[in-house]
Amino acid sequence: MIDLLKNTAFFVFVVSNISLFAQVQPGAHQTDEYLPLLIGKEVGVIGNQSSLVIIDEKKVHLIDHLIEQGVDISKVFAPEHGFRGKDDAGALIDDEVDAKTGIHIVSLHGKTRKPTPKHLEDIDVLVFDIQDVGVRFFTYLSTLHLVLEACADAGVAVIVLDRPNPNAHYVDGPVMEKENQSFLGKVPIPLVYGMTIGEYAQMLVGEQWLDTNNSVSLQVINIKNYTHNTPYKFPTRPSPNLPNMQSLMLYPSLGLFEGTPVNAGRGTSDPFQQFGASFLDATHFNHQYVPKPMSGASNPKENGKTCYGVDLRNHPKLNRVNIDWLIQAFAHTNQPEAFFLDPGFRRHAGTSTLAAQIKNGMSESEIRESWQSDINAFLNIRKKYLIYQ
Repeated sequence: MIDLLKNTAFFVFVVSNISLFAQVQPGAHQTDEYLPLLIGKEVGVIGNQSSLVIIDEKKVHLIDHLIEQGVDISKVFAPEHGFRGKDDAGALIDDEVDAKTGIHIVSLHGKTRKPTPKHLEDIDVLVFDIQDVGVRFFTYLSTLHLVLEACADAGVAVIVLDRPNPNAHYVDGPVMEKENQSFLGKVPIPLVYGMTIGEYAQMLVGEQWLDTNNSVSLQVINIKNYTHNTPYKFPTRPSPNLPNMQSLMLYPSLGLFEGTPVNAGRGTSDPFQQFGASFLDATHFNHQYVPKPMSGASNPKENGKTCYGVDLRNHPKLNRVNIDWLIQAFAHTNQPEAFFLDPGFRRHAGTSTLAAQIKNGMSESEIRESWQSDINAFLNIRKKYLIYQ
């Protein structure tokens, strides 16, 4: 199955030395810990192009690795962007059968987003191994949420192979309000929640945030040599428009533009490293670019138009969500009445108040202060589930 990925350079970061990955070892590398839990069982895997294992300094897809170890894989489930991670954001994806192995690949971003009882009837244990990026509206979190619910109801055990989070070093942003919950955020956490996918899974179960009356059999395979501040360079893109560590760092802030007509770099070689629009004031914003259709962005916002905005390709590391860029863009648009899309912006921000605060001219510091009590309450919940102190 890894042959499906090998020939697509689109997925692979240019890395000077693969040994950079050796110090931090994601859960998928801990074969001795999870293999005994899988041998002799009917196994399902939730994965995509990020489900990689480094063996002898070579990248091997988890599916191939498990098959080589004698694991019987009956089904694979794929999240948004598909198993190969190349489909547009929000695109509906069909099921398929892998030509090499004959394994059925079930899309969890097509006819259904939650495994059905029929999907799980021949599975004893489900392995979840997908690279998260630590931002609430990144939908792999919701896929995990629905998978845990489905497996609890079907009596299927879940093993999460934990992976580093590039934005685990801080917690910030508005906390999701119940009335704005959607596939872009299903639980009351801040925009940036500072947890790995394994820690997050434990929180979903421990806080009883899952819609099920059944207990969840969950085991997390920990990362080795890791803390929330440990540098780690990914061996592949988590999704089509997050091509490098700069985009991952800026994604929490620029992702808020997804709920507006402003282009956040989709349709360019530098997605989530710039923003702009044809309707922003060219006398205020001196950076220009033109979005065009490309793989992973077949119909980008402002397609073919000259966008005026800000170049952030060399911006220093952030330790908080930057909403000043959003405030600037709103202050210098010639279409203020159409700037905040509904319900898109509310669902990305997680709150009904942020748009109103910006429209009313509140400063960034005033807006940030309005988040703090909710963030503090979340921090008290979060600390119960941290694996990596």
